[in-house]
Amino acid sequence: MKHFFKVFFTSLLCFSILIAGGMYLYIVGFHGNVEALEDPNATPLEKAINKKGRINVLLLGLEHERSDTIMVATYDTKEKKADIISIPRDTYVERDGFVNSANNKINTIYTVKGIEGIKDMVRSLTGITVDKYVTIDYDGVRAAVDAVGGVDVNVPFHMRYTDPYSDPPLDINIPEGEQTIYGDQAMEFLRFRKTNYPGYTGYAEGDLGRIQAQQDFVKSAIKKSLSLKLPKVISSIYPHVDTDFSLTELTSLAVGSIGFSSDNVDFHTLPGDTQTLNRLSFYIANDVEVMNLIYEIYDISEENKIE
Repeated sequence: MKHFFKVFFTSLLCFSILIAGGMYLYIVGFHGNVEALEDPNATPLEKAINKKGRINVLLLGLEHERSDTIMVATYDTKEKKADIISIPRDTYVERDGFVNSANNKINTIYTVKGIEGIKDMVRSLTGITVDKYVTIDYDGVRAAVDAVGGVDVNVPFHMRYTDPYSDPPLDINIPEGEQTIYGDQAMEFLRFRKTNYPGYTGYAEGDLGRIQAQQDFVKSAIKKSLSLKLPKVISSIYPHVDTDFSLTELTSLAVGSIGFSSDNVDFHTLPGDTQTLNRLSFYIANDVEVMNLIYEIYDISEENKIE
């Protein structure tokens, strides 16, 4: 475990602040693509994506210049309901000049092509057009956890792992059970995947098991955030993020949080499975299941689903 931290968590935490802050107020004035709505050749998905009243936010956490995991948050203002789609870091993507190489993993795109490159890949994988983005680094993670006063979690097993060569050195030792975790310990909880200690255990499903734990974590963080003075929380985190939301917009979002609940957030993982290609492990998206998931999120009728 040599990664400084895992992007998946940072993305989730960004989203907890944005959604808990009340994205509804921002979206009330958000206008869809009228041309797409009126185009007789537009697909049901294109029309649904461009309807007024929904916004899609790309959420990234960065380990230096690499985005190890990507998420997309899509929010329906009429229903006040959010869906978060996790895209595993090893998801296979097509790239000119590369076939079955490490450069075909989606977590390599940001380094070369930046935010716009990730947006393009997300649209290629899901059909979703990104409206806004947020990225956060390690300092932002700590600031966010401290700002909400820690997060309540149920640790599924005793997490034990040591890596003296990590930068900084890593020593994870979190007992099993319900507890509130803060700062560095929250990072350790969200980084943990497997143990290197005899007699201890890790997630049977590896990164996918960790994704589930991280999703539970952020749902708890959202619930905690909703009980706090959100403008203050956002102001403390904003210096640590890169986003095309302005601070004024994010602070205004906090005012519109009334009526939103953590129960209105559904988490999904991009449908697919793990395969080995050229001795490398990739996560291969199932295109049919992906489109059916998007159709379900966008409430597109059953007859339009793909068999």
